[in-house]
Amino acid sequence: MTAIGTDTTVAVVGTGTMGQGIAQVALVAGHPVRLYDSAPGRAAQAAEAVVRRLDRLVEKGRIPAVERDAARARLSPAETLAELADAALVVEAILEQLPAKQELFRALEDVVPADCLLATNTSSLAVTAVAGGLRHPGRCVGMHFFNPAPLLPLVEIVSGFATDDAAATWGKTPVRCADTPGFIVNRIARPFYAEALRVHEERGADPATIDAVLREGSGFRMGPFELTDLIGQDVNEAVTHSVWTAFFQDPKFTPSLAQRRLVESGLHGRKSGRGWFDYAEGARRPEPHTAGPCPAPSSVTVLGELPGPAAVLREAIEEAGIKVTGDRTAREPESAGAVRLPGGALLALTSGAPATRRGRGATISFDLSLDYRAATRVALAPSATASEGDLAEAVGLFQALGKQVSVIDDVPGMIVARTVAMIIDFAVDAAARGVATPQDIDTAMRLGVNYPGGPMEWVDRLGAPWAWRLLDSLHRQNALGRYVPSWALRRRADLEEWVL
Repeated sequence: MTAIGTDTTVAVVGTGTMGQGIAQVALVAGHPVRLYDSAPGRAAQAAEAVVRRLDRLVEKGRIPAVERDAARARLSPAETLAELADAALVVEAILEQLPAKQELFRALEDVVPADCLLATNTSSLAVTAVAGGLRHPGRCVGMHFFNPAPLLPLVEIVSGFATDDAAATWGKTPVRCADTPGFIVNRIARPFYAEALRVHEERGADPATIDAVLREGSGFRMGPFELTDLIGQDVNEAVTHSVWTAFFQDPKFTPSLAQRRLVESGLHGRKSGRGWFDYAEGARRPEPHTAGPCPAPSSVTVLGELPGPAAVLREAIEEAGIKVTGDRTAREPESAGAVRLPGGALLALTSGAPATRRGRGATISFDLSLDYRAATRVALAPSATASEGDLAEAVGLFQALGKQVSVIDDVPGMIVARTVAMIIDFAVDAAARGVATPQDIDTAMRLGVNYPGGPMEWVDRLGAPWAWRLLDSLHRQNALGRYVPSWALRRRADLEEWVL
């Protein structure tokens, strides 16, 4: 297969939101486009909808009217599959059901030329399985666009076991990946949703607070609860279940019972008017838990070096006018890399274990941030022995640094730390298994789901030993296999520690 020239016809089968978006992308790239849908009249309606989208682009000054007119002239609906006979590329965007996709591709193979490329926009089904019923499975490739297709710049190019090389990126940033469950994004992004749901099920924090901590504490564009409401709870849960099943029910990918109940109740998010949040007109969104104002301590003692990105907190505390005492060599091993508050409580970055298990004295864990300077919110989790006065000192300290503070229950790994560590583990494991290159993994996660960085970049910054130790600690709290670090992460952690 060779690159698809703009003088060749592209056909899109399936005229839902994704199909219309793909058609628009191909049109803007200069292709003649044919839209087909098995429901009578649906293709013509979709073509009109695409033209309206182009009209809006003209109104906003994104494209000139002459370009819109030319694109409109290249767009035509098809009432039968036979009208796609001259297509050089057919992109399928129908139901996420393997038998339906296989049946469509077998029918297309009897219509299109032998050199026509057949692409599936599946988000979680195996491309190899989709192509399995074809006489020439090498012509089938995965082209996984992200919704909304005209706006998001990423496309995953997925090769099945029999796929020939192909190219048709239409101005998108392509990343190539092997035909494994979830490909890159839907595989590595699972913990972003799963750990938030797990913290909620553990009664660690409410959805609005979890969203705010991830969004304001580490720069994620949206929190997992508001994002799954936007995606559709039914869609997100179906992908999660598909990936879990494809990995032979690996506990790392276990779906959430809470999300299942939401789907069973018909609360699918924005499209149904309610999901985790209420989208009815006039409905008020719940606010994240935010601690009230507390006085800042006049001084603190820093014991040893604060770990990883938390190292900047010592300087930030000094800049806030709070006296910092103590040398950089901790005298108490269990206190290394922590802050001693005036009342005696220990303030430490979460290690994966609950604060209550860190030591006999009062301890307050604070959550990871990928950038403590930029963060506007931080989560705290007090141990059972921490007093209200201890907690007030910790809250006041972070408020003096310009942060809003959310106090959550003492759950292992808190919110950001366990989420980031799991994403890192999934990414390192995927790279080691040849799913994609480290560079393509980072590109996919930044462009496909708007992460504030790539997970391979995060492991470089935070260190594989940090991620391995945190997950190993979580595994000791929950020994069902969900948090067992991958061997790829363990090997990398061992290597980094050996070099150090």
